[in-house]
Amino acid sequence: MTLTTDLRIAAALPARAGVGLKGEHVPDILGSRPDVGFFEVHAENYMEAGGAPHRHLEAIRRDYPLSLHGVGLSIGGAGPLDRDHLARLRKVADRYEPGLFSEHLAWSTHDITYYNDLLPVPYTEATLALVSAHIDEVQEVMGRQMLLENPSTYVAFAESTLSETDFLREIVRRTGCGLLLDVNNVHVSATNHGWSAETYLAEFPLEQVREIHLGGHAPDIDDDGLPLLIDAHDRAVDQEVWRLFALVANRLGPLPTLIEWDNDVPAWPVLLDEARSADRILTAAASREPRRALG
Repeated sequence: MTLTTDLRIAAALPARAGVGLKGEHVPDILGSRPDVGFFEVHAENYMEAGGAPHRHLEAIRRDYPLSLHGVGLSIGGAGPLDRDHLARLRKVADRYEPGLFSEHLAWSTHDITYYNDLLPVPYTEATLALVSAHIDEVQEVMGRQMLLENPSTYVAFAESTLSETDFLREIVRRTGCGLLLDVNNVHVSATNHGWSAETYLAEFPLEQVREIHLGGHAPDIDDDGLPLLIDAHDRAVDQEVWRLFALVANRLGPLPTLIEWDNDVPAWPVLLDEARSADRILTAAASREPRRALG
Protein backbone atom coordinates (compact mmCIF):
# COMPACT_ATOMS: atom_id res chain seq x y z
CA MET A 1 0.00 0.00 0.00
CA THR A 2 1.32 3.45 -0.85
CA LEU A 3 0.67 6.66 1.01
CA THR A 4 -2.78 8.00 0.14
CA THR A 5 -3.36 11.61 -0.78
CA ASP A 6 -5.48 12.36 2.31
CA LEU A 7 -2.62 11.69 4.71
CA ARG A 8 -0.86 14.77 6.00
CA ILE A 9 2.68 15.01 4.63
CA ALA A 10 3.76 17.78 6.95
CA ALA A 11 6.54 20.22 6.20
CA ALA A 12 5.84 22.69 9.00
CA LEU A 13 9.29 22.59 10.59
CA PRO A 14 11.70 25.32 9.51
CA ALA A 15 14.90 24.24 7.78
CA ARG A 16 16.87 25.10 10.89
CA ALA A 17 18.40 23.42 13.92
CA GLY A 18 16.20 22.18 16.73
CA VAL A 19 16.89 20.44 20.03
CA GLY A 20 15.35 17.65 22.06
CA LEU A 21 13.18 19.04 24.86
CA LYS A 22 14.41 18.13 28.36
CA GLY A 23 12.50 18.90 31.54
CA GLU A 24 15.48 20.55 33.23
CA HIS A 25 15.69 23.09 30.39
CA VAL A 26 12.04 24.14 30.45
CA PRO A 27 12.51 27.10 32.85
CA ASP A 28 15.32 28.51 30.69
CA ILE A 29 13.28 28.05 27.52
CA LEU A 30 10.10 29.61 28.87
CA GLY A 31 12.06 32.41 30.51
CA SER A 32 14.17 33.43 27.52
CA ARG A 33 12.25 32.19 24.44
CA PRO A 34 15.52 31.31 22.62
CA ASP A 35 15.90 31.52 18.86
CA VAL A 36 15.58 27.79 18.12
CA GLY A 37 13.99 26.31 15.01
CA PHE A 38 11.93 23.63 16.76
CA PHE A 39 11.83 21.16 19.63
CA GLU A 40 11.59 17.39 19.42
CA VAL A 41 9.83 15.27 22.03
CA HIS A 42 9.68 11.52 22.56
CA ALA A 43 6.04 10.57 22.21
CA GLU A 44 6.15 7.98 25.00
CA ASN A 45 6.87 10.73 27.55
CA TYR A 46 3.50 12.33 26.84
CA MET A 47 1.07 9.41 26.72
CA GLU A 48 -0.44 10.19 30.13
CA ALA A 49 -3.39 12.58 30.10
CA GLY A 50 -2.01 15.48 32.14
CA GLY A 51 0.56 16.71 34.60
CA ALA A 52 3.53 19.08 34.49
CA PRO A 53 5.07 17.62 31.30
CA HIS A 54 1.92 18.48 29.35
CA ARG A 55 1.65 21.95 30.88
CA HIS A 56 5.22 22.68 29.89
CA LEU A 57 4.86 21.27 26.39
CA GLU A 58 1.64 23.20 25.78
CA ALA A 59 3.42 26.43 26.73
CA ILE A 60 6.35 25.66 24.43
CA ARG A 61 4.10 24.52 21.59
CA ARG A 62 2.45 27.96 21.54
CA ASP A 63 5.78 29.46 20.44
CA TYR A 64 7.61 26.66 18.61
CA PRO A 65 6.86 23.88 16.12
CA LEU A 66 7.42 20.31 17.26
CA SER A 67 8.85 17.12 15.86
CA LEU A 68 7.39 13.93 17.39
CA HIS A 69 9.79 11.01 17.73
CA GLY A 70 8.63 7.53 18.71
CA VAL A 71 10.86 4.95 20.34
CA GLY A 72 8.42 2.18 21.23
CA LEU A 73 6.52 1.03 18.15
CA SER A 74 8.97 -1.79 17.36
CA ILE A 75 8.51 -1.30 13.61
CA GLY A 76 10.90 -4.18 12.88
CA GLY A 77 9.40 -6.60 15.39
CA ALA A 78 8.17 -9.99 14.22
CA GLY A 79 4.84 -9.71 16.02
CA PRO A 80 1.91 -7.37 15.39
CA LEU A 81 2.09 -3.73 16.39
CA ASP A 82 0.67 -2.79 19.78
CA ARG A 83 -2.65 -1.21 18.78
CA ASP A 84 -3.12 0.42 22.20
CA HIS A 85 0.30 2.02 21.98
CA LEU A 86 -0.45 3.21 18.47
CA ALA A 87 -3.76 4.72 19.61
CA ARG A 88 -1.98 6.62 22.39
CA LEU A 89 0.58 7.83 19.88
CA ARG A 90 -2.21 9.15 17.67
CA LYS A 91 -3.67 11.08 20.63
CA VAL A 92 -0.33 12.76 21.30
CA ALA A 93 0.00 13.73 17.63
CA ASP A 94 -3.55 15.06 17.47
CA ARG A 95 -3.01 17.08 20.63
CA TYR A 96 0.23 18.77 19.59
CA GLU A 97 0.11 18.69 15.76
CA PRO A 98 3.81 18.03 15.14
CA GLY A 99 5.38 19.16 11.90
CA LEU A 100 7.09 15.78 11.50
CA PHE A 101 6.66 12.32 13.03
CA SER A 102 9.38 9.66 13.03
CA GLU A 103 10.28 6.18 14.29
CA HIS A 104 13.27 3.83 14.19
CA LEU A 105 14.12 0.97 11.87
CA ALA A 106 14.47 -1.42 14.80
CA TRP A 107 12.60 -3.80 17.09
CA SER A 108 12.28 -3.57 20.87
CA THR A 109 9.55 -6.05 21.86
CA HIS A 110 9.02 -9.79 21.92
CA ASP A 111 5.64 -11.14 22.99
CA ILE A 112 4.89 -9.01 26.08
CA THR A 113 8.52 -8.15 26.84
CA TYR A 114 9.81 -4.64 26.15
CA TYR A 115 13.57 -4.20 25.81
CA ASN A 116 15.47 -1.04 26.64
CA ASP A 117 17.32 -1.16 23.32
CA LEU A 118 16.60 -0.52 19.66
CA LEU A 119 17.66 -3.81 18.09
CA PRO A 120 18.68 -4.28 14.43
CA VAL A 121 16.87 -6.25 11.73
CA PRO A 122 18.22 -8.43 8.89
CA TYR A 123 17.85 -6.88 5.45
CA THR A 124 15.85 -9.56 3.68
CA GLU A 125 12.73 -9.72 1.54
CA ALA A 126 10.79 -11.13 4.49
CA THR A 127 11.82 -8.27 6.76
CA LEU A 128 11.10 -5.79 3.99
CA ALA A 129 7.52 -7.06 3.70
CA LEU A 130 7.05 -7.03 7.47
CA VAL A 131 8.41 -3.52 8.03
CA SER A 132 6.45 -2.14 5.06
CA ALA A 133 3.20 -3.63 6.40
CA HIS A 134 3.88 -2.11 9.82
CA ILE A 135 4.58 1.32 8.34
CA ASP A 136 1.38 1.12 6.28
CA GLU A 137 -0.54 0.40 9.48
CA VAL A 138 1.12 3.24 11.38
CA GLN A 139 0.46 5.78 8.63
CA GLU A 140 -3.15 4.67 8.29
CA VAL A 141 -3.81 5.05 12.02
CA MET A 142 -1.82 8.25 12.42
CA GLY A 143 -3.24 9.91 9.32
CA ARG A 144 0.18 11.36 8.53
CA GLN A 145 3.45 10.43 6.91
CA MET A 146 6.02 8.66 9.07
CA LEU A 147 9.76 9.18 8.74
CA LEU A 148 11.93 6.09 9.21
CA GLU A 149 15.34 6.57 10.85
CA ASN A 150 18.43 4.65 9.76
CA PRO A 151 19.90 2.65 12.66
CA SER A 152 23.26 2.57 14.40
CA THR A 153 24.46 -1.03 14.35
CA TYR A 154 27.11 -3.12 16.05
CA VAL A 155 26.56 -6.48 14.33
CA ALA A 156 25.61 -7.50 10.79
CA PHE A 157 23.31 -10.36 9.85
CA ALA A 158 24.80 -13.06 7.62
CA GLU A 159 21.32 -13.68 6.20
CA SER A 160 20.96 -10.13 4.83
CA THR A 161 20.50 -10.06 1.05
CA LEU A 162 20.03 -6.29 0.62
CA SER A 163 22.20 -3.34 1.53
CA GLU A 164 20.79 -0.99 4.14
CA THR A 165 20.41 1.79 1.60
CA ASP A 166 18.57 -0.44 -0.89
CA PHE A 167 16.36 -1.70 1.95
CA LEU A 168 15.40 1.84 2.93
CA ARG A 169 14.83 2.90 -0.68
CA GLU A 170 12.44 0.01 -1.27
CA ILE A 171 10.53 0.70 1.94
CA VAL A 172 9.96 4.28 0.78
CA ARG A 173 8.80 3.05 -2.62
CA ARG A 174 6.31 0.59 -1.10
CA THR A 175 4.89 2.76 1.68
CA GLY A 176 5.38 6.41 0.76
CA CYS A 177 7.07 7.09 4.08
CA GLY A 178 9.90 9.60 4.32
CA LEU A 179 13.36 9.17 5.84
CA LEU A 180 15.10 10.63 8.85
CA LEU A 181 18.85 10.60 8.26
CA ASP A 182 20.81 10.25 11.48
CA VAL A 183 24.34 11.27 10.48
CA ASN A 184 25.84 10.10 13.77
CA ASN A 185 24.32 6.66 13.19
CA VAL A 186 26.01 6.55 9.78
CA HIS A 187 29.40 7.34 11.31
CA VAL A 188 28.90 4.87 14.17
CA SER A 189 27.90 2.03 11.84
CA ALA A 190 30.66 2.81 9.34
CA THR A 191 33.31 2.71 12.06
CA ASN A 192 31.94 -0.45 13.66
CA HIS A 193 31.71 -2.37 10.37
CA GLY A 194 34.73 -0.91 8.60
CA TRP A 195 33.02 0.67 5.63
CA SER A 196 32.99 4.21 4.21
CA ALA A 197 30.43 6.66 5.56
CA GLU A 198 30.78 8.78 2.44
CA THR A 199 30.06 5.82 0.18
CA TYR A 200 26.99 5.01 2.28
CA LEU A 201 25.73 8.58 1.97
CA ALA A 202 26.36 8.57 -1.78
CA GLU A 203 24.09 5.50 -2.03
CA PHE A 204 21.47 6.77 0.43
CA PRO A 205 18.10 7.93 -1.04
CA LEU A 206 18.77 11.50 0.07
CA GLU A 207 15.87 12.86 -1.96
CA GLN A 208 13.53 11.21 0.56
CA VAL A 209 15.13 12.79 3.65
CA ARG A 210 12.83 15.18 5.54
CA GLU A 211 14.79 15.57 8.80
CA ILE A 212 18.36 15.07 10.03
CA HIS A 213 19.63 13.98 13.45
CA LEU A 214 23.03 14.80 14.95
CA GLY A 215 24.30 13.41 18.23
CA GLY A 216 27.31 12.32 20.22
CA HIS A 217 28.81 8.86 20.53
CA ALA A 218 31.05 7.13 23.06
CA PRO A 219 34.33 5.57 21.84
CA ASP A 220 35.19 2.04 22.94
CA ILE A 221 37.21 -0.99 21.83
CA ASP A 222 35.76 -4.34 20.73
CA ASP A 223 37.01 -7.81 21.70
CA ASP A 224 39.55 -7.75 18.85
CA GLY A 225 40.99 -4.42 19.91
CA LEU A 226 39.32 -2.52 17.06
CA PRO A 227 37.51 0.83 17.41
CA LEU A 228 33.89 0.56 18.51
CA LEU A 229 31.48 3.49 18.73
CA ILE A 230 28.37 3.49 20.93
CA ASP A 231 25.41 5.68 19.96
CA ALA A 232 25.23 7.14 23.47
CA HIS A 233 23.71 10.62 22.95
CA ASP A 234 25.73 11.70 25.98
CA ARG A 235 28.10 14.34 24.62
CA ALA A 236 28.67 16.97 21.96
CA VAL A 237 28.57 16.19 18.25
CA ASP A 238 31.87 14.75 17.00
CA GLN A 239 33.92 16.69 14.45
CA GLU A 240 33.67 13.88 11.89
CA VAL A 241 29.87 13.94 12.23
CA TRP A 242 29.90 17.70 11.67
CA ARG A 243 31.96 17.13 8.51
CA LEU A 244 29.58 14.49 7.16
CA PHE A 245 26.62 16.71 8.02
CA ALA A 246 28.14 19.55 6.01
CA LEU A 247 28.50 17.22 3.00
CA VAL A 248 24.82 16.26 3.26
CA ALA A 249 23.68 19.87 3.76
CA ASN A 250 25.71 21.03 0.75
CA ARG A 251 24.02 18.35 -1.34
CA LEU A 252 20.45 18.85 -0.14
CA GLY A 253 20.33 22.39 1.13
CA PRO A 254 18.92 23.19 4.59
CA LEU A 255 16.60 20.70 6.30
CA PRO A 256 15.20 20.51 9.84
CA THR A 257 18.16 19.26 11.90
CA LEU A 258 17.96 17.99 15.46
CA ILE A 259 20.67 17.99 18.10
CA GLU A 260 20.17 14.84 20.20
CA TRP A 261 21.61 14.89 23.73
CA ASP A 262 19.60 12.49 25.88
CA ASN A 263 22.07 11.30 28.56
CA ASP A 264 24.39 13.32 30.81
CA VAL A 265 22.32 16.28 29.63
CA PRO A 266 24.31 19.54 29.76
CA ALA A 267 23.23 22.99 30.87
CA TRP A 268 20.90 24.74 28.43
CA PRO A 269 23.54 27.16 27.00
CA VAL A 270 25.71 24.21 25.96
CA LEU A 271 22.87 22.56 24.05
CA LEU A 272 21.87 25.87 22.51
CA ASP A 273 25.44 26.38 21.29
CA GLU A 274 25.32 22.99 19.53
CA ALA A 275 22.14 24.08 17.74
CA ARG A 276 23.79 27.32 16.68
CA SER A 277 26.72 25.36 15.23
CA ALA A 278 24.26 23.33 13.15
CA ASP A 279 22.50 26.52 12.03
CA ARG A 280 25.77 27.95 10.78
CA ILE A 281 26.34 24.91 8.58
CA LEU A 282 22.75 25.08 7.29
CA THR A 283 23.11 28.79 6.49
CA ALA A 284 26.38 28.18 4.64
CA ALA A 285 24.80 25.33 2.67
CA ALA A 286 21.90 27.55 1.62
CA SER A 287 24.32 29.94 -0.08
CA ARG A 288 26.03 27.26 -2.17
CA GLU A 289 24.78 26.70 -5.71
CA PRO A 290 24.80 24.28 -7.36
CA ARG A 291 24.65 21.47 -4.83
CA ARG A 292 27.77 19.32 -4.74
CA ALA A 293 27.65 15.56 -5.09
CA LEU A 294 28.69 13.42 -2.16
CA GLY A 295 31.81 11.30 -2.22
